[in-house]
Amino acid sequence: MYKVVISGTGLFTPPHAVSNEALVAAFNQYVADFNAANAGAIANGELAALTESSAEFIEKASGIKQRYLMDASGVLDRRRMTPSLPERSNDVLSVQAEMAVAAAQQALARAGRSAADIDMVIVACSNLQRPYPAVSIEVQQALGINGYAFDMNVACSSATFGIQTAVSAIACGQARAVLMVNPEICSAHLNFRDRDSHFIFGDACTAVLLERDELAAAPLFEVVDCKLATVFSNNIRNNFGFLNRCDDSGIGALDKLFVQQGRKVFKEVCPMVGEHITAHLDANAITAADVKRFWLHQANLSMNQLIARRVLGRDADLNEAPVILDRYANTSSAGSVIALHLHHDDMVAGDIGVLSSFGAGYSVGSVILRKR
Repeated sequence: MYKVVISGTGLFTPPHAVSNEALVAAFNQYVADFNAANAGAIANGELAALTESSAEFIEKASGIKQRYLMDASGVLDRRRMTPSLPERSNDVLSVQAEMAVAAAQQALARAGRSAADIDMVIVACSNLQRPYPAVSIEVQQALGINGYAFDMNVACSSATFGIQTAVSAIACGQARAVLMVNPEICSAHLNFRDRDSHFIFGDACTAVLLERDELAAAPLFEVVDCKLATVFSNNIRNNFGFLNRCDDSGIGALDKLFVQQGRKVFKEVCPMVGEHITAHLDANAITAADVKRFWLHQANLSMNQLIARRVLGRDADLNEAPVILDRYANTSSAGSVIALHLHHDDMVAGDIGVLSSFGAGYSVGSVILRKR
């Protein structure tokens, strides 16, 4: 079995930064229009009036201050409130593949690698823009990589599950190097007319290059161990899919976008993740005090704080558990990798870090890394 290292990471940030204030302005305009158009039904008790949002409410509920979007104009148009991303010809690189290529090229450059060094491409994300052909194969072709590629989806945990898959392929000699990419266009599955969730997600793409240790030109981290777990839950769900066209009554229903029971998720996921990380460290004879950095899934600031507290037995500072949620919002599978990408330069040889993701499924993954 070969040792595996991470030799490069990459990040694509979309062009449009949207503040809470801008998002709230559009949402509140929609609320005013809805309440005015339905004033009679609201007065008769047939409909409930919609409630306005505020930037302060969003930050208090989530820790989010802004997000990056692939398109802001459609989201901020109260008559539309969804991204405007025109379909491209089949002969043109897809939006998701374009994001993936940008992040992948950065990861390859940082690792001092080219397409010829890669044997396998994984696109691992929550929101794939089509079932087939696989987006990963499109990315593989765009980069000029030989070998093979496939897509996988484990919601917000897709990156850690993708890393485990890459580690297994490299460790057994099936691949020399694997490019694992997380292109998330979360804004396309978000209901921007729902006060409780319209602010949660942003768009981004991350990439991680994993290699056989002795072949890596510039190893960043040794992969010490990976641990994955899933438990079925309906508390985070999106029912959009090709079967929707088979039942007219469901077309356009709210469950075809992101829906969650937030309080249940918080109550059930936080202890699950805390126990998962603790057990993973214990199995590798590592104490929480030995860990210099926790790169946690950036879903909600309170969740991250509680999980870190469960693992450490005390509050973590921002150096121990860095936060990128305030700038990027929840970017699903990309979030923990963004934290890793932006917050590792100060680590020295031997330092331990834990990359962890969690989300719909429920799913949870953790990867223990040692700085090289």
